[in-house]
Amino acid sequence: MKHSIHIRFTLIFTTIIAATIAACLFANEFFLEDYYLSNKQKVLMSAYEDMNEFLTGSGKEDEADNMRQLLQELRESSSISVLIIDKQWDALYYSDPDVMGMLNKLRRYIFTEGKDGFSGAWIQEKKYESDSYSIMLTMDQAINASYMDSWGFFDDGSLFLMSLPVESIRESVSISNKFYLLVGVTAILLSGALMLYMTRKLTRPIQELSAISEQMANLNFQVRYQSESQDEVGILGNNMNHLSDALQKAIGELQEANETLKKDIEEKTQIDDMRKEFLSNVSHELKTPIAIIQGYAEGLKDCINEDEESRDYYCDVIMDEAHKMNQMVQKLLNLNQLEFGDALTEMETFDIMALIRGVVHASEILVKQKEGSILLPEGEPVCVRADEFMIEEVLKNYLSNAIHHLDGEKRIQVSLERMEKRLKVNVFNTGSQIPPEDLDKVWIKFFKVDKARTREYGGSGIGLSIVKAIMDNHQQSCGVENKEDGVEFWFTLELAGEEPAVDPFCPD
Repeated sequence: MKHSIHIRFTLIFTTIIAATIAACLFANEFFLEDYYLSNKQKVLMSAYEDMNEFLTGSGKEDEADNMRQLLQELRESSSISVLIIDKQWDALYYSDPDVMGMLNKLRRYIFTEGKDGFSGAWIQEKKYESDSYSIMLTMDQAINASYMDSWGFFDDGSLFLMSLPVESIRESVSISNKFYLLVGVTAILLSGALMLYMTRKLTRPIQELSAISEQMANLNFQVRYQSESQDEVGILGNNMNHLSDALQKAIGELQEANETLKKDIEEKTQIDDMRKEFLSNVSHELKTPIAIIQGYAEGLKDCINEDEESRDYYCDVIMDEAHKMNQMVQKLLNLNQLEFGDALTEMETFDIMALIRGVVHASEILVKQKEGSILLPEGEPVCVRADEFMIEEVLKNYLSNAIHHLDGEKRIQVSLERMEKRLKVNVFNTGSQIPPEDLDKVWIKFFKVDKARTREYGGSGIGLSIVKAIMDNHQQSCGVENKEDGVEFWFTLELAGEEPAVDPFCPD
């Protein structure tokens, strides 16, 4: 492929190698000679310091032996030939058998000092100069040989000449460059081929990951990267596997959320339909009492009945109808406060048994009118922690619902069940069961299982919605179950702890 990553890697690394070789050739061509001569110069300077130290260290018995040993070491290690003479030009120490040749060379340096080089085949170039000695680069064109010579005086007054043969550095550099170029070209070719092979091997997993990502883009999350390598590519492959699993899970959750959203939309549609129906029912329910109130009020104003008993009757009817309307409005307001969190929950400890008896006692007349009976739990007080006023509203709604749907044996039973730290309150009534498909809908605002029957007793379909809102506000549960001969509604409360054995009250 034109843009294949392993081709680009190969070109990049081959270019780097070629550039490195070219830089080495450049350095070899322009800097090697200076480096070589500088190194030789340092060798001569170090040799001067060592010999000067031996010669000025008079009084040592082994001075001559040490000096000869030093000269031998310099000749063997650095090929330095040394000649040391006294002021009478007699040789004191020497390491080259050609003493006369070195002596003549020393004379040339001394007697041509300050002149422009040697005449003839000798060419000299001064590399270093101090008060005691000089270092010269000299070339003998007759024999094509180069030397780096140091000559001058030691601190004891003796003369010296150190001669270090210097190879033809330029020729050496040329040969070195040719060899280096040959080796470099070979290295570039071999490294390029090796790099092409290695990068192809390294990029094969990347190509596999690319194919996997393409499958994932097509929403195929079953593909997996199969490798046990622990390098960066292996880690990337494992991360892509985790990403695939996460995407598959996320898409599944989105699908579930989509289904939930559809259900919510359907439920909203149902609620809107029920709200419209509720408004219609409310309008119908309010229309009659308003008409009655208006009619009786007009009658009072026109003095249709002048006797006091008739007037009292008219006023009672008006007050009764106004009370019914006030109850309906109050329920709607309470439900709105509970749903929007505006209702204040005052948690307190109270006896649920006493509360149940009070609510039942207030409803006994309605039960008797239905020719029914109520069974209450027996036992000692049971202390719970909740908002007593709200729980009383829950019990009233449950009992009202049970009374209005009482049938069959016409029996209502209130019972208690302990569940660890919670108390379950059950309100059962005999009668018709709720259709299974409507069990979860009874808590929805404005929902009515039996619209005709609900209309008979003036139900608005918001009582159980208030119950659900109150229990949610208490972070407790409520529910409904069909029993063999009726229906049972229940809710849970938090137990307040150990109840008193005799005292019927539950102080905070």
